[in-house]
Amino acid sequence: MSRSHRPAVAAPVAAPSAAQPLAHAGGAKEDWRALFPFEPQSFMLDGQQLRYIDTGAGPPVLMVHGNPTWSFYWHQLIARLAPEFRCLAPDHIGCGYSDKPQQYAYTLDQHINNLVRLVQHLDLRRATLIAHDWGGAIGMGTLLRMQDRFERIVLLNTAAFPPPYFPLRIRLCRFPLLGESAVRGLNLFARAATVMATERKGGLPAAVSAGLLAPYDNWANRIATYQFVRDIPTSAYQSTWQRLAAIEAQLPTLRQRKLLVWGMKDWCFRPECLRRFQDHWPDADVEERSRAGHYVLLDEPDVVIPRIQDFLLSKADAS
Repeated sequence: MSRSHRPAVAAPVAAPSAAQPLAHAGGAKEDWRALFPFEPQSFMLDGQQLRYIDTGAGPPVLMVHGNPTWSFYWHQLIARLAPEFRCLAPDHIGCGYSDKPQQYAYTLDQHINNLVRLVQHLDLRRATLIAHDWGGAIGMGTLLRMQDRFERIVLLNTAAFPPPYFPLRIRLCRFPLLGESAVRGLNLFARAATVMATERKGGLPAAVSAGLLAPYDNWANRIATYQFVRDIPTSAYQSTWQRLAAIEAQLPTLRQRKLLVWGMKDWCFRPECLRRFQDHWPDADVEERSRAGHYVLLDEPDVVIPRIQDFLLSKADAS
């Protein structure tokens, strides 16, 4: 789609059964909007609006978030890269500015299919994939279906293989009745992440925490947060496990240049996940941050963002 023909969207449109996802709550925490002044664009997917940020000019950089975040996770990186790169940050269906249907196939395969269609719609070429958390599996599943469109890969605390372990604190969110009540009723999964996914002293700044939580303000709007947890596979017989295994089997074939950025205090995507990527990609560039957690980009932006920028600007040939 020509950049001159992007639809102008002033505000998010919620699913008919959900409240407006980013309603003002008042108070100083609403300063998160000043951190994320970008106007979302809209792409229709089978009757659902997938929203995405599209700002800046230059080679495209596709930033794929995980759970329980949304495109806001990338706000500092977008601000830094936009003068030299076209920054694209989609919100998965059920997340961020996107529609939040209550009856939907919230599976890894569905999210991959959605992202493939968005990349085709935008006709991205010579792009860089940057992905975090569930975004790694979604982004790598997408890239493997259209390898010729991507030149570089940047992964931050993620996985693209069947889970080597299942942390208890996440398993608890799947307990019948109690799990859904905690995640959707009390928003405990997203709220806990603003404390447990960071190693910053004193936690994340109030405006950043408010921004991460803003779309997930009621039971209906937390549908994807819960469904992402439900989609974590525990058996090789499950379709998501099989998809992850298929993605991992193809990782050694990728020729794109790669950068792995890791918060080494992450209790979810632990250093074992980094080592597993390194086994497949021994020549990948690696940035280990010994004092950062799962939200590595938010924990150490002054180090991580320049590292990513330098990698994108480097002229070395693809490995």
